[in-house]
Amino acid sequence: MSADTEVQPIVKMCGITIAFPGVLALDGVEFRLLPGEVHSLMGENGAGKSTLIKALTGVYSLDSGTITVAGRERRFEATADAQAAGISTVYQEVNLCANLSVGENVMLGHEKRKYGAIDWRATYAEAEKHLAGLGLEIDSRAQLARNSIAIQQLVAIARAMVLDAKVLILDEPTSSLDRGEVEQLFGVIRDLRDTGVAILFVSHFLEQVYEISDRITVLRNGKLVGEHVAKDFPKDALVAEMIGRELDDLAAISDRADRAIDRSGTPVLKATGIGKRGVLSPADLEVYKGEVVGFAGLLGSGRTELVRLLYGADRSETGEIQIDGKSVRIHTPRHAIDHGIALSSEDRRAEGVVADLTVAENMILGIQARRGWLHPISKTEKDAVVKEYMSALGVRPANPNVPIGNLSGGNQQKVLLARWLATAPELLMLDEPTRGIDVGAKADIQRKVAELSEKGLSVIFVSSELEEVLRIAQRVLVLRDRRAIGEIESHSVDLDGLVDYIANSEEVSVMR
Repeated sequence: MSADTEVQPIVKMCGITIAFPGVLALDGVEFRLLPGEVHSLMGENGAGKSTLIKALTGVYSLDSGTITVAGRERRFEATADAQAAGISTVYQEVNLCANLSVGENVMLGHEKRKYGAIDWRATYAEAEKHLAGLGLEIDSRAQLARNSIAIQQLVAIARAMVLDAKVLILDEPTSSLDRGEVEQLFGVIRDLRDTGVAILFVSHFLEQVYEISDRITVLRNGKLVGEHVAKDFPKDALVAEMIGRELDDLAAISDRADRAIDRSGTPVLKATGIGKRGVLSPADLEVYKGEVVGFAGLLGSGRTELVRLLYGADRSETGEIQIDGKSVRIHTPRHAIDHGIALSSEDRRAEGVVADLTVAENMILGIQARRGWLHPISKTEKDAVVKEYMSALGVRPANPNVPIGNLSGGNQQKVLLARWLATAPELLMLDEPTRGIDVGAKADIQRKVAELSEKGLSVIFVSSELEEVLRIAQRVLVLRDRRAIGEIESHSVDLDGLVDYIANSEEVSVMR
């Protein structure tokens, strides 16, 4: 069904305001959701999307504002209150019991009973009826963990239907799915929409948003920016609303990176034959002062493996590393840091942020590690460093004393970038620095990398987004099947050419 302003909303949120210490997460936001529509909620990380969803599902209490469901004003004190009102949520990380059967997960808390005991035959039959309604013909007695993430998400939706959901919230449901699984999920979403279920859809994938949405609401910095009919709202207008600026930023970054690199002198880093059995075939690499070298390849191609060997996070079994022409041993990350090499890992949760510490404390960890714990940083120096990088990278909210766990993914990534920049490295290695963050934060990080490399910082930039690699790097090292197969100058190839090179190029020497 297309959006119709005469249809009464199933959900109406008015003047929603929620504040945390040092953060105004939502500022008088209005939102409405119609029955029988797919409505996408869009915005940068930190725009307020997750907070709005948690307000609607009873996770957060309102500081002010009202929520009306099916014409009745509601105040949710817990998620159970929202579920009782017909609101169910399926999160990116499926919130089910993987050790239980499919049927047990579908019917949990709503099992069929006979003579006071659970009637398992009837319970599984009821579960299979709900699964079949979503086009799923699977064994309801099989353990949930044996099924793919895509199937588990559909099981979670089936559970929502058991709860008689009138509103279904899907938070980044496609992030771990392949194209075929996305199409299967979208088929289910359309079927539910056609039965009158209202679906709130959250995704970073713009193509998918336009493929499935009837309407789009945009938030920025905790405020409502606009509500639009999807088919009448161009993508460039959406991105401009999300980030608050026009798209020339990306072109400017590309122009800035399109410069000649002097490779006549000694490279900042020269790796010869670096490898490890079963991890990466011996690879060669040179990185010069002020150069950004991108690593490109498919998942599992060896990009991260090479970065970890260069950093000493994994110990290489072959090869030699030279820094500024001198042979060095890098067997641990501490050795790398001592030689002016910094790495921002692809897994910022497990290997990056320390969630219980503040933004400021996270930001100075790199300096402290380089100096050693016996030489604490003075408050004056700490405050100066934090002030400089909070401003330079546009970290939001601009309060260094809040726990970093309160920040969006994009702003956490900026804090990690600041952590390593503060150590004044010669070589900065960024492994998937923009994964899972919105377009605005991506542009901020790319712009900063381009600016710093122009001033002389050497960078290794790893990204699964090939357009990003071509935009930011002067040279690209291509990997496939855990071996380096060649390198290519960024200005000499377009996206299609790079894809073809990754897929079809034979292995060649990567040394100049």
